[in-house]
Amino acid sequence: MGRLVLDVERCKGCGYCVSACPQDLIKINNTYNRKGYPVASFKSKDAENCRACKLCAEVCPDVVIEVYSQKEAKSTDQ
Repeated sequence: MGRLVLDVERCKGCGYCVSACPQDLIKINNTYNRKGYPVASFKSKDAENCRACKLCAEVCPDVVIEVYSQKEAKSTDQ
């Protein structure tokens, strides 16, 4: 299972992450950041299906996405 961390204030809503996700778990919201851009997030009911492949982070042109696997998240919590 993965955890998506997104810097919403830097997201421009380009949708590359949506296209890159092989599980179709990311969407562009109807919420906007302070610059007026719509922001990306997990589809709420599907977040537990993330495999932490990190493709969304790799294609993000603004480097606003960080993905942690469950294993990585546990090691950073200690």
